[in-house]
Amino acid sequence: MGQLLRVMNFCVSQDGFAAAENQSLELPFGLPHPERLFSWAGATASWVGRTESGGTRGLDDYFTRDFLNNIGAEIMGRNKFGPQRGPWEDYEWQGWWGDEPPFRTPVFVMTHHPRPSFSLSDTTFHFVDADPATVLAQAREAADGKDVRLGGGVTTVREFLDADLVDSLHVAVAPVELGEGLPLWESPHDLEDRFHLEVIPSPSGVVHHLFWRR
Repeated sequence: MGQLLRVMNFCVSQDGFAAAENQSLELPFGLPHPERLFSWAGATASWVGRTESGGTRGLDDYFTRDFLNNIGAEIMGRNKFGPQRGPWEDYEWQGWWGDEPPFRTPVFVMTHHPRPSFSLSDTTFHFVDADPATVLAQAREAADGKDVRLGGGVTTVREFLDADLVDSLHVAVAPVELGEGLPLWESPHDLEDRFHLEVIPSPSGVVHHLFWRR
């Protein structure tokens, strides 16, 4: 099937929101208690940030474990990298991800204000001012035959969906309502003109939506 562009473990509320608009350094998702959306993943045995033994197994753990499977590069929007807007004022600050980012691949950050690439552990961040198709071509070359993960945020995912570049999506719908914010969709059925859809509820209360191209 070639190199796929995959959205993986993307978390939204029951009313379709993935984040709010008032993002800041203190509020990366623009809303308080963002763990309401992704606590299902943090509870699993395979959660990348787990420091103690234990955690749940089963369906949620499968999706958490699959995050790195056959992924050779990631694409993200600038807002997923950090809260700065406009020209970069602080090159010393290197994103929310700490000294050991979880990506472990080249990461292509879409921005109108490129800056020099840098590496943290085994993750290298590249900053690209280009359209989705061009960024995807660069990421596929860097992925060396593996798939490319489209990491978000929601505006970036919508941009690639609108360009008809996404091959598969896994969206985890958390059992909460946010009421407002940045929506991924009005309904998951909005995408059924281009994708097959399978809906799988989990004992955690999260409902996993799996989309793949028709």
